[in-house]
Amino acid sequence: MDISIKYDPKSVEKKIYHYWMKKNHFSSYPDDRVPYAIVMPPPNVTGALHIGHMLNNTIQDVLIRYARMKGYNACWIPGTDHASIATEAKVVHYLKKRGLSKFFLGREKFLCHVMEWTKKHKNIIFDQLKKLGCSCDWNRTQFTMSPKLSQSVTKVFIDLYNEGYIYRGYHVVNWDPDAQTTLSDEEVSYKEHVGELYYLKYKIKGEENYVTVATTRPETIFGDTAICFHPNDQRYDHLKGKYVKIPIINRYIPIIQDSYVDPNFGTGCLKITPAHDIHDKNIADKHKLEIINVFNQNATLNEKGLHYQGMDRFKARKKILEELNKLEVLKNIEKYNHKIGFSERTSSVVEQRLSLQWFLKMKKISLPAIEAVKNGDIKFYPNKFRKTYLKWMSEIRDWNISRQLWWGHRIPVYYYGTKLNDFVVAENLDKALEKARCKSQNIHLNYNEIWQDPDVLDTWFSSWLLPLSVFDGIHHPYNHEICYYYPTEEIVTGSDILFFWIARMIMSGFLLKNYKPFKRVYFTGIVRDYKNNKISKSLNNSPNPIDLINKYGADAVRIGLMIKNNAGKDFHFDEKICLQGRNFSNKIWNAFRLIQGWKVAKNQNIPDYSLLAIKWFKNRFYYILNVFEKYFREYKLNESLMVLYKFIWYDFCSYFLEIIKPIYGNKYIPEMVYLNVIQFFENILKLLHPYMPFISEEIWNIIKNRKPKEALIISTWPEMRSYDYDILVSFGKAIEIISEIRNIRNQNRISCQKSLVLFSIRKKEAKEYDSIILKLANLYKIIPVSKEPKNVPFFPFFLDKDQFFLSLDQKKCYNKDMVKIENKIQYFYNLLSIIRKNLSNNRYVTSVPKDLLLKERKKENDTLNKIARLKEYLKYLKKVR
Repeated sequence: MDISIKYDPKSVEKKIYHYWMKKNHFSSYPDDRVPYAIVMPPPNVTGALHIGHMLNNTIQDVLIRYARMKGYNACWIPGTDHASIATEAKVVHYLKKRGLSKFFLGREKFLCHVMEWTKKHKNIIFDQLKKLGCSCDWNRTQFTMSPKLSQSVTKVFIDLYNEGYIYRGYHVVNWDPDAQTTLSDEEVSYKEHVGELYYLKYKIKGEENYVTVATTRPETIFGDTAICFHPNDQRYDHLKGKYVKIPIINRYIPIIQDSYVDPNFGTGCLKITPAHDIHDKNIADKHKLEIINVFNQNATLNEKGLHYQGMDRFKARKKILEELNKLEVLKNIEKYNHKIGFSERTSSVVEQRLSLQWFLKMKKISLPAIEAVKNGDIKFYPNKFRKTYLKWMSEIRDWNISRQLWWGHRIPVYYYGTKLNDFVVAENLDKALEKARCKSQNIHLNYNEIWQDPDVLDTWFSSWLLPLSVFDGIHHPYNHEICYYYPTEEIVTGSDILFFWIARMIMSGFLLKNYKPFKRVYFTGIVRDYKNNKISKSLNNSPNPIDLINKYGADAVRIGLMIKNNAGKDFHFDEKICLQGRNFSNKIWNAFRLIQGWKVAKNQNIPDYSLLAIKWFKNRFYYILNVFEKYFREYKLNESLMVLYKFIWYDFCSYFLEIIKPIYGNKYIPEMVYLNVIQFFENILKLLHPYMPFISEEIWNIIKNRKPKEALIISTWPEMRSYDYDILVSFGKAIEIISEIRNIRNQNRISCQKSLVLFSIRKKEAKEYDSIILKLANLYKIIPVSKEPKNVPFFPFFLDKDQFFLSLDQKKCYNKDMVKIENKIQYFYNLLSIIRKNLSNNRYVTSVPKDLLLKERKKENDTLNKIARLKEYLKYLKKVR
């Protein structure tokens, strides 16, 4: 068949993906094979995927394709997350631009708009994943707000409430004034801020003296309920039992003592505002202080703020400071560096606010999750995140699971009165009414007298159940699928949701199934832009992945991302990496075209160099397969790819094909050689397939007309075999000779078409590959000598103890070459200086991974060898000049 001169990824990718889907190659059903299941971290339906999602899903696809070819029953479950706060914020913003508000529309109509948004963006996300080549089982597609998963969420809430894990109570929580909802600690990002510390004077009751306190938040004085100092701070012993008057509102509050106070902060006296600081709340509970909330939900001051009622908190701060100054109680102002919490979703400054919310007790359920990671039952790649996980888990606090939103899983709680405990927990209204009548002892209670909690559950309360709920393991904990697929193999995720999701999934697995939800966690690095910002939907700083795929091809984008990816390490995205991927695609395609252009001769003699090349390449392949799989098992996926990349580019294309290809002008190749080439190429395509599925499947099907059951995607992975390392070493020396000769040609602008003579002083056994050296280096002959040739212009080079002299037909002017060589020597000396500076730095040597340190030492040795060779070459040039 005719093969296009250029590889066209657009036409190939669409055709190949349709072929996989049509033949049902992504589907998985329980059978007698060993299962290998991955649950996709469900992307939020807030918008299209960014380049970070593309990296994450490429890694998952590489793992699932590899497992499928290794004979596992590979099951990759795709899905999307409803993302309560983020999606609601997007839709609110979308409607605002059209002159609508969610409160004007009402809950029911607003949720219709959210569902439209969700449907649209789910389709966009799935189209992106398919274009990337993701081999998900689309029949198993999940959505965290689907009826099935929603029922699982409701059941878990009810069960955990009945078991005493879920409770309702007043706590100081993180409050997002823009979204007007609570946030978990993990949804707050803290940033350094140069602010101000205000020193305020509180008049002591019955005296003319004042107590001075330092605060960053003068606008909260309306909620002050005490002044506090450390029990050991003798400066304030005389204040025990006294009261002070709050400026502006003139309300008296007690002076108390507590060991929480830092005597070195400010004046050593602290104003206690329990409704707006968690630490103040703890002190208030201990000393039984009044709790006064001074803010509305939108962070304006409420009626407690007197004449500042309705004013925004920051505007009110300025006005309050002016009034305090007029009252002569603003003593002074200092610059002060401190951290301020921002909502990750709306970027609003977060308030700490006393609020009645639903919580999940975490301490007890965290214990088996801590032990599973501590004892290695669940492994983290890289291992450095294990320490971070264990520290967070050891300090875990109760999880605030309620959110003041409309989009999400409605809390299955129904109220029938105004008292704190006038509620029941039930699946639906009918069961709620039945329970409410029983609890209230009012058999006449009717549907109009009970109402459901308007709040929804935290998004992560559904996501933490996914390893169980996707297999219907909540309602039917012993069904065939959950028993077959659970636990899943691994989760691929960014470290930024270690606490949001990974830790909670581990806890839910042990809490609800008494077993780990997955065996391994692979942490990707965070993809960053050129400004070092994390690439995210909220910042809108990602290149459009589909534009990149249309420009370079999906395989090229995958290769570019995987080359840069190093488990757990951040990297900066540069479009050039996609260009590198496209160049690699073209290299593979051109190699295929070269092979397909040959004609097979059944009775043609086989040259010695072809037999040697076949023997070498067969051993080289199994050596590479061994290294490839070692890196793959260690989750060094970029390393395994680079091994394969170099193997294809250099060993296969630059050496093997160049050795065995027919001599110029002749298209015929011996049949045995050709069959070996095809066998080698097919094995290469198998190794390549997880990383570059489209081009590998396309070439696989052109090489031979295959049935659907013979598709590359479900073919058998090459089996490991032994290899002769001595052959690799000997051939490697021949390649070094060829490389040196090519370098000399390049440096001296000697045409590769011009045949040269090589004089050699070397060991006898090294001559085995002379036929290959003659062909690839375009030599007329290789002449063994016992010493340096006389009266012949030559370029010397040395490899180990062997000496070589590349002879020319005429003398040349060497001045320009000498300058180039001197510049190169200086360049390598500069490089050597940098390497040695690192190696002499004890902090560097003890902190970097062992394999990286070994690479750095090898680089030092290689650089020294290059300098030595260049110096020898320079010495010769000066001699023959």
